[in-house]
Amino acid sequence: MTNAARLDEPIVQVDSLVVSFGKQHVLNGLSFSIARGQTLAIIGESGCGKTVLLKSLVGLIQPTAGGVQLAGADIATISSQALAELRTRTGFVFQQAALFDSMTVRENIAFPLSFNELGDEDIEERSHQLLTELGLDPSISNRYPGELSGGMRKRVGMARALMMRPELLLYDEPTTGLDPIVSDVINELILRTRINHFVTSIIVTHDMKTVRKTADRVMMLLPFSQLGEGENQIIFDGPPSELDRTGDMRVQQFVRGDAGDRIAASTSNNSFTDGEWK
Repeated sequence: MTNAARLDEPIVQVDSLVVSFGKQHVLNGLSFSIARGQTLAIIGESGCGKTVLLKSLVGLIQPTAGGVQLAGADIATISSQALAELRTRTGFVFQQAALFDSMTVRENIAFPLSFNELGDEDIEERSHQLLTELGLDPSISNRYPGELSGGMRKRVGMARALMMRPELLLYDEPTTGLDPIVSDVINELILRTRINHFVTSIIVTHDMKTVRKTADRVMMLLPFSQLGEGENQIIFDGPPSELDRTGDMRVQQFVRGDAGDRIAASTSNNSFTDGEWK
């Protein structure tokens, strides 16, 4: 297959994806695709299955039904070795950076290359290059995560995710726990990373500023328990500019951060929960 043909194909293809944990239904027949180079933000209230979907895309959670193709490969049927190779082409930026406390910044960034034949000098050069690109001084390489601010840890996590030159970057709540200014720094870096590395990005977030600034496409999920009979769990799929123009009040309510009658409803039937499947 030619490079041009590969670029024309979606990097992610999801077909009728169902994920359940026992009697708890989380994802209900999702179908969508993601084009190469696109930045997709996945939004929705806690419990709608955003993080479950993210993990399902790379085979960390097996589907109950339906399927996922990543870079043209069916992740449910390929060998474990092939799946491991696919994951090397995917970078993860975790909610709390998920750095190893006992490792230095350099060791954390280099960790994805632990089983790579790249020499120490090349690893050092790429590590310094990524730190600089993400607005960090390479002199922090010998520091430990506990010596860094929250924003610095997030950026080190981004550097680690980029170390293997991935085609796909997955962000799980990249601005959680950061002040508004540092959050905007992270948003800017997400934009620059897309341009500099031509990566496809999927961002799970509650932060509407992140959505509006970084995404060219937004998908909103509704919790399974709130679905009407036969209703699609994806209640919005379009550009951020359309969020304020949609006629779906559930989308508008989420975008505005408006609780509406939720407190009264939860008091009357004791059914409200803010827990989310992780």
